[in-house]
Amino acid sequence: MELFDKEILVNLLPSDGEAIYFGKVFTFKESQQYLDKLLNNIEWRHDEVTIFGKKIITKRKVAWYGENNIEYTYSHSTKKTLPWIKELTELKHMADDFCQTNFNSCLLNLYHNGEEGMGWHSDDEKSIEKNSPIASFSFGAVRKFSFKHKLSKETRSLLLENGSFLEMKGTTQQNWLHSLPKTKKILEPRINLTFRVIAESN
Repeated sequence: MELFDKEILVNLLPSDGEAIYFGKVFTFKESQQYLDKLLNNIEWRHDEVTIFGKKIITKRKVAWYGENNIEYTYSHSTKKTLPWIKELTELKHMADDFCQTNFNSCLLNLYHNGEEGMGWHSDDEKSIEKNSPIASFSFGAVRKFSFKHKLSKETRSLLLENGSFLEMKGTTQQNWLHSLPKTKKILEPRINLTFRVIAESN
């Protein structure tokens, strides 16, 4: 669905990476339909992460889908892919088209409200193909999303809208951290999908 002009899309980052925000790529009705289907059809699980040697079960829920039993390890937790479902296949094809890439996996996060977020991190695991794009769809509550340069500490922020698309590419993960700040003002759920390219040798 072409609801934007690719020629006027701009890089949100001043240097050392590219973050391209396409804005809303779905109508409100389409966005709500995807939100409802993903809430009900995805095999959601609470995430398990290890921080400073301590295992933590998050309130946030996650799911890992993709091709050929691809494994993905982060925060000392390894996940094996579930097979694509119809909604994810549709979104993958859109992400492939927007980014001119063939994504082979998708990490989904379910934030039940604004009190669930994500701290500063970068998606720079060795299993991810170096400098490959990461395609991010957002459905549900509008949430602030922030970038912070690893060396200069310079920051950039934007609001990720319901039915929007963000592409992070180039050296973004090497040079920038990103986060989803918590807020008590948001009561509605948000689902985020990040399509990735996992190297075939992993």
